[in-house]
Amino acid sequence: MRRHLASFVAATLAVAAQAALGDQPAWVPDAVFYQIFPERFANGDPSNDPTRESLEDEVPESWRVSPWTGDWYARDAWETELGADFFEHGVFHRRYGGDLQGVIDRLDHLERLGVTAIYFNPVFHARSLHKYDGSSFHHVDPHFGPDPAGDLAIMEEETADPATWRWTAADRLFLELLEQAHARGIRVVIDGVFNHTGKDFFAFRDLRRRQADSPYASWYVVTAYDDPATPADEFRYESWWGIDTLPLFADTADGGDLHPGPRDYIFAITRRWMDPDGNGDPSDGIDGWRLDVAGDVPSGFWRDWNAHVRKLNPAAYTVAEEWGEAGEFLAATGFDAVMNYHGFAFPVKGFLIDGTLAPSGAVRQLEERLAGQPRRVQERMLNLVDSHDTDRLASMIVNGGRGGYEQADRFDYDIGVSPRGTPDYDLRKPTAAERRIQRMVALMQLTFPGAPMIYYGTEAGMWGADDPCDRMPMVWPEMAFAPQQADPRGRPRPAETVAFDRSLFGFYQAAIALRRQHPALRHGSLEFLEPDDAAGFLGFRRSLDGEVLLVGFNRGESPHEWSIPLAAGQTAREIFTASGEAGKVRLRTEQGRAVVTLPGREAAVIRLTHGGPGRQAAPAGKE
Repeated sequence: MRRHLASFVAATLAVAAQAALGDQPAWVPDAVFYQIFPERFANGDPSNDPTRESLEDEVPESWRVSPWTGDWYARDAWETELGADFFEHGVFHRRYGGDLQGVIDRLDHLERLGVTAIYFNPVFHARSLHKYDGSSFHHVDPHFGPDPAGDLAIMEEETADPATWRWTAADRLFLELLEQAHARGIRVVIDGVFNHTGKDFFAFRDLRRRQADSPYASWYVVTAYDDPATPADEFRYESWWGIDTLPLFADTADGGDLHPGPRDYIFAITRRWMDPDGNGDPSDGIDGWRLDVAGDVPSGFWRDWNAHVRKLNPAAYTVAEEWGEAGEFLAATGFDAVMNYHGFAFPVKGFLIDGTLAPSGAVRQLEERLAGQPRRVQERMLNLVDSHDTDRLASMIVNGGRGGYEQADRFDYDIGVSPRGTPDYDLRKPTAAERRIQRMVALMQLTFPGAPMIYYGTEAGMWGADDPCDRMPMVWPEMAFAPQQADPRGRPRPAETVAFDRSLFGFYQAAIALRRQHPALRHGSLEFLEPDDAAGFLGFRRSLDGEVLLVGFNRGESPHEWSIPLAAGQTAREIFTASGEAGKVRLRTEQGRAVVTLPGREAAVIRLTHGGPGRQAAPAGKE
């Protein structure tokens, strides 16, 4: 993968530019993000469902939209016609019909959960289910809107010139979604991938047709043009990871920026989605961007693009996909934050999920990785655990501890965590004990510095391996799902019920409410308590303006006595537990200290106050 690092001077200027922004975007530390994979979230309009002709590859004529509530690993008749035994040979051609109307219809669910920001995987026009192979960045996918045929006809009349662009029915529905989300206090961040396009992208399509005569010839890295005098097709070009369906945009000759053609186009689509009516008021536009494979785009482009975003909307949030240490990258590019795998997800997985990283090791990693970022960046990091690029949290726990999470082995965080490459990856439903760990992980997300993000369906109890199994249709409470019984490798497997988990949803509701009720959990200072490796205990203190909250996690199997020194007149009260089971956590006061007995696989939030009774809170909530 190409990596463009800025010079020391450029990085210094970028840091200065960020500092000049003060606390913008100020809303992010208070946000709770929810990631939506549009094709799999909700089908609100079956009339716009994808068709066989809309797919990127040829499939049997018997192809149909897959049943939303079917057994995920069961193969439809058209899939078996492909002739291979392993289910993945058909699963990538499946479509379930998720669309923007489905998201609008389910905003009540997000509001009840307590979500205040949505991160959408790509909504732009593309043939694939994931939409990272864009056919256009200035139009929403027609099959996400109410008039696919009409939208496609409009697109055929356009060029790279923004003056030719019109608003399609799908575009207008997206703007309606923005309006409805904003009315509920929910902000919207969308995904962009600016280093490559799909083969059907309007510029590349013209290049394939007209070859060297195309006005877009310099947009891409062409290594050989077709010779019309031969029957063979000699057309060759550079593509992302060598995948020929993902042609790469060209950089400038010095490698410091994108080529002016795609650069100007990306700046134009950025303006289009951030200020749709072009009146200088960004309130009708998106609230930020998440950028895929951001390290594959020159830093010079990102510095200018982030400045462009700030000019359009100083409160906009820009977050990059970056799996490693992010300090140098952020300084060089001007992003607000990254998806915080390195600084949050990796240590949390090692400690709480795998149980292979001792509490002292987790504290050391978390402290070191926080110390590498200014306070304003710490509060704006996107703290996720699972996403469309990993196995789901519940399945991480089921398969926890089977390999070093930072080692290059088959059970890395993102490599081999699927039956596609690891035949003995366990596909089963989590046990009650494993769900307790999930609750602890969620509590860590919602009490730690940074903006927490929940992957769609995690709150509903969904489980699944890495791609494609992390992209199952959302489990909704009113739907009756077929049991999950089929196996991708044809092995015997007991039937397991698939249903919306109301208890788990109630826990996430309550944990999100806890975060919103206590400013110290969003803006407070962080101080780690003395870890206990033998017991499996890790704890930390969040403090702000006299409010002090202590958060403790017992990953061990046995009860642990957690001792909390008390100042004169200070009292300790339990206000939240991961289990939500009344009386499970015991608290007593003796000789100037509070002693909290945490059962195995339990976590608690303790509030320290001077006088006055504390408030008791336990997970509760109904869908």
